[in-house]
Amino acid sequence: MSAPTATTWRNWAGNVRADAVAVGYPASAAEVAAAVTGAVAAGRAVKAVGSGHSFTSAAATDGVRLELGRLSGVIAADADAGTVTVRAGTTLRQLNAALAALGLALPNLGDIDAQTIAGALATGTHGTGAAYGCLSTFVEALELVTADGAILRCSATEHPDVFAAARVGVGAVGVVTEVTLRCVPAFILRARERPTALADVLAGLDEWVGANDHFEFYWFPYTERTQTKVNNRVPTSDAPLPGWRRWFDDDLLANRVFAGMCRLGRALPGTVPAINAMSARALSPREYTASSHEVFVTARRVRFVEMEYGIPRAALPEAFAALRRVIDRLPYRVVFPVEVRFTAADDIWLSHGYGRDNAYLAIHQYVGMPYEEYFREFEQVCAPLGGRPHWGKMHFRDAATLRTAYPRFDDFLAVRDRLDPGRVFANSYTGRVFGT
Repeated sequence: MSAPTATTWRNWAGNVRADAVAVGYPASAAEVAAAVTGAVAAGRAVKAVGSGHSFTSAAATDGVRLELGRLSGVIAADADAGTVTVRAGTTLRQLNAALAALGLALPNLGDIDAQTIAGALATGTHGTGAAYGCLSTFVEALELVTADGAILRCSATEHPDVFAAARVGVGAVGVVTEVTLRCVPAFILRARERPTALADVLAGLDEWVGANDHFEFYWFPYTERTQTKVNNRVPTSDAPLPGWRRWFDDDLLANRVFAGMCRLGRALPGTVPAINAMSARALSPREYTASSHEVFVTARRVRFVEMEYGIPRAALPEAFAALRRVIDRLPYRVVFPVEVRFTAADDIWLSHGYGRDNAYLAIHQYVGMPYEEYFREFEQVCAPLGGRPHWGKMHFRDAATLRTAYPRFDDFLAVRDRLDPGRVFANSYTGRVFGT
C-alpha cells in the first residue's frame, strides 16, 4: 500500500467534503487489515470510500480514508452455480461488463452504475420490480475487515448475524473487501418508455406493478404528466435502439438540454413550471431491446441532491398526494421530476424493504437551488407512514426515530458493538443514525 497523504475528498453531488489526515490505497484484504490496525494504534478512525455517489456523509472522515480503486476485479466465477466473487472496489460498470463476458447478469439493477459494489450494498441500493429486493439480496457471502484487523467471512451459514448486519451495513461494522454474488444467465429486456397521464398511472398502479417485471414512473411537478418505464424479459434482442436515438434522448435531451433548463430554472425560478411542462412534452415514446444492464442503466450527468424514502406499498397514494401539497406550498420551485419505484420484501436487518413490499419516492433538487424545506416536509410526510430513508440519500433522522422504523435495529447495534466496540468505523453520520 502506498504511503498515506493528506487530501480532500468530495462526493459526486459536491454537498459533502472531508479532509483526512491520511489516505491509503489498499490492493488486498491484508493491506486493508494493516491500515486498520495502524489507524487503531494511532487512535484514528477509518472509513472506506467508493465512488462518492452517496448524498450523505456516511463515508466522510477526518481520520484515515481508504480508497478502494485498487481493490477491484473478479476473483472467481462459477457459471454453473451462477456465483461470482468480486473485490469490493469493483464498480457496477466494471462488474456488468465482466458478468456479460461470462454470460451472466445481476437479476436487477438501479439506474446508475458508477458506484462500487461495496458502496451500493452498504446503502441498500435498489432498482425496481415487484419480485426483486435491493441489490444486497443477491449477496451469497461477504468478506470484511473488522476493527481488530481480523479478516472475517460471513454468509447465511457462517456468522449469520454478521451477514444479516453487513449486507446493508452503512460502513459501520467493518470494511467489506470481497463479495460473492448470486447471478442469473444474461438476459434481454424489452423497454417501453412513454408519456402517460398521472391519473392513468395512479388509477392502474396495481396492474402496472404486477403485470411487468420492472416498472417505474417519473412525475413532473406542476403538471399532470409522467414518463412511465416498463422493462420485461424477452428471448431475443429484435429491436435494438439506433445509436442516433440513444444519443438524442439520453445524451442531448436528458443531460445537455435538461442541464440548460435546470440552470435557467435556478436563475429564474418563475420559469420552472413551464420548464417542467416542456420537459414532459419533449419526451416521446420509444421501445427497444438490449442486454439487461444496458436497459437498466442510464447516464446521469446533471448534478443534484436527493432524498428517497421507502414506504409500505399501500401507503403510496397517501404519500404521493401529500408530496404534491408540499411542492405546491413551497416558497421556491422544484425543477427535477419525482421518481417512483417498487421492490419486494426481504430479511436484511437495515434494508428499507425489511419485512414488507416497498414503494420508493425519490425527490431531487438541482445543485445550487434551495432544498432543505422541501426535504424536511417530505420526510414529515413519510415518517408517520413507516417510511425508511435510503441510507445513501439525504435525510434528517436519528437513532431514536430510526429504531421505530426497523424491527431489527437493536440487533444490528449489537453486532456493531461486538465488531467495533471502539467505534473505529464511526463518524458524525453513524453517530447520528446509530448513536455513539
